[in-house]
Amino acid sequence: MKKLQTLIAAIFLSIMLAGPTFAQGKTHKIAVHVDQNNKKVMNMALNNVQNLTKYYTSKGDKVIVEVVAYGPGLHMLRADTSPVKDRIETMSLAMPSLKFSACGNTHRKMAAKSGKKVPLISEASKVPSGVVRLIGLQEQGYSYIKP
Repeated sequence: MKKLQTLIAAIFLSIMLAGPTFAQGKTHKIAVHVDQNNKKVMNMALNNVQNLTKYYTSKGDKVIVEVVAYGPGLHMLRADTSPVKDRIETMSLAMPSLKFSACGNTHRKMAAKSGKKVPLISEASKVPSGVVRLIGLQEQGYSYIKP
């Protein structure tokens, strides 16, 4: 009986020491960089997001993805010019841990150049700088992907 209690205590202790990753799998944090106004590149970025999410979740892991668009790539997140806005909407509904960040510097420059407001899709959040956001994500341990 004493051996059984010791074994149970050892198993319980190893589970407690392993923490939440023992039961939930690993968490993968990925930053995806889009800086081209090219539908193929935008779709490749979204394909990468879908494929890596499918792969890791099939292994029981958690996936957090942030797509950061700046420069000409901001068209990906513009409500008036995005060639992939319907796909982004569908993916956002299916993947709650998917986030889209729009560069505030680029957004401001595009609006000034056009002389009117530049609408962003509802799934996009504006950040002060796309480049600074990518650096910050990498400093937080995000893996960097550029399709």
